[in-house]
Amino acid sequence: MKVFVGYDTREDIAYQVCKHSILSKQPAADVRPLKQQELRDAGWYKRDVDKLASTEFTFTRFLIPELTDFKGWALFMDCDMILTTDIKELFDQADDKYAVMCVQHDYTPKAGIKMDGQKQTIYPRKNWSSVMLFNCGHHANRKVTQSLVNDPEITGAYLHRFSWLNDFEIGELHHTWNYLVGVYDDIEKPNLIHYTEGGPWFENYRDCEFADLWKAELQDMMNG
Repeated sequence: MKVFVGYDTREDIAYQVCKHSILSKQPAADVRPLKQQELRDAGWYKRDVDKLASTEFTFTRFLIPELTDFKGWALFMDCDMILTTDIKELFDQADDKYAVMCVQHDYTPKAGIKMDGQKQTIYPRKNWSSVMLFNCGHHANRKVTQSLVNDPEITGAYLHRFSWLNDFEIGELHHTWNYLVGVYDDIEKPNLIHYTEGGPWFENYRDCEFADLWKAELQDMMNG
């Protein structure tokens, strides 16, 4: 089970806790950070720094099909998340007829500025790409190459809306697998909690919903 977690140098602690939440429940998971500088050094990522990009992995997440040599299934998830259950339960839902599977949110973010001071970009299919179960071997994902991702004419909106796919190639996951804190309020303990508006590692969000679960995960990691 290959799991790529977006890594941002400004949120190292969020990545570490996210990784721990995965491995503590599924030690067999192969968790890898998507670090932009490492991908640059290896020649995989060549785009100029995008001042509108809210994270360092805005574009690099779409390199995953080629990073896996277009084979098997791989999961991408943002770092501002924790798992409360075995990630195998998510991989068990993989359906070969789809090129990608995700939670298909239908909402508009309330905040104009993100937790780290970055501008909140509004576009259709917002946050669909924050958790993506990629069918890397699907023929449609052969279009998502280094050349495409690095093409300055290809916008973030094009990629985040899955514009290289037909709608029928996008499978749907239940929103417990990308539960947006501050947006949803209908599940007592979601499988995957996404602190999309701000997590407990930021001063202003110390007591946000599900902060206790994140802090408990942090404590368990520190005691490790």
